Amino acid sequence: MDLAAKVFIGLVALIHIYILWFEMFAWTTRGRKVFRQFPKDLFEPTKPLAANQGLYNGFLSAGLIWSFFIEDVVWSSNVALFFLSCVAIAGIYGTLTADRKIFFVQALPALIGIALLLLK
Repeated sequence: MDLAAKVFIGLVALIHIYILWFEMFAWTTRGRKVFRQFPKDLFEPTKPLAANQGLYNGFLSAGLIWSFFIEDVVWSSNVALFFLSCVAIAGIYGTLTADRKIFFVQALPALIGIALLLLK
């Protein structure tokens, strides 16, 4: 893996660690500031759902970070491609169903990472 691909893989992993923190631990505080259209009275009842989503984002981060520790270059790239693809698909789905900003925050960095891996 070249440096540019590793930078984007690391960036996507960090974004999803932030999302894990946000959805698992700051949903009822920071969430109200970020999701202004969401009814304020629903943050507390949806806290377990947000935490579940955060956990999944943590698994995506773990997979991307794991790719840095795999010594076989081909295997490392394949693992990174798998997890970046999961992020890209989830980001595109979120863009179509929730908010267009999701494309730029999640899908685009993952797609750039995929392109960098495939063009090496």
